[in-house]
Amino acid sequence: MRKTLYELIQKVKAFLVRNFHQYNSKLPYIITVIVALIIVIGGINLFIELTDELKDELLPQYDQAITDYVISFRTAALTKYFIFITNIGDLYGYLIVLAISSFISYFFFKRWRGVVQTIFVLVVASLSNVILKRFIDRARPGIEHLVSVETLSYPSGHAMSAMAFYGFVIYLFSRFKINIFLKTLIIILLVFIILNIGISRIYLGVHYPSDIAGGYIAGFIWVVFCILIFNLVEVFRRDPKT
Repeated sequence: MRKTLYELIQKVKAFLVRNFHQYNSKLPYIITVIVALIIVIGGINLFIELTDELKDELLPQYDQAITDYVISFRTAALTKYFIFITNIGDLYGYLIVLAISSFISYFFFKRWRGVVQTIFVLVVASLSNVILKRFIDRARPGIEHLVSVETLSYPSGHAMSAMAFYGFVIYLFSRFKINIFLKTLIIILLVFIILNIGISRIYLGVHYPSDIAGGYIAGFIWVVFCILIFNLVEVFRRDPKT
């Protein structure tokens, strides 16, 4: 991605040099950041508009059918499993994963930047989730809740944070120079965790399936945006002409 960004910025530079006499070397980076912001804001607006359009028509039917199917599998053992899984998508779960990531980054790769970036992605996703919940103002499902909840329903904070946090960890691991089998195994495990966290929220009766889908979409938007910005900053930092 850094190579692609660098080539794009060089093209923007060439265009600005040809067409403007007073050229600022930082202008291409500023333009790229603005475009990135427009993309993510546009994506969020589209996400909200689509949600509003579907909420009163198609979603209730699909939500009910999928929820009924998922909770039909409720057993004591499965409930314990999904409570454990949903806790992995909560504060203590993230702290444990961050501790493990910090250990790996320091002792094996001698880098802290990835850990700091992961924390940033999680914080941004969590804050934006609060804003989206208040804006959309959707109540929780009216069925039995197997865990206590206090906030609004849409989009799912667990699904959004899981996609943002574990999704970014997947991105970091994809760049690590480690055994390909081990890398693939870790990525599959993280994808499994993301999907299971979403299912756990439906199973426990605290979210509609559409809450989970909305959370995944919003979390993915933040992952892509943050990856773009982090790589842009790295290109900007290493570019000797700026």
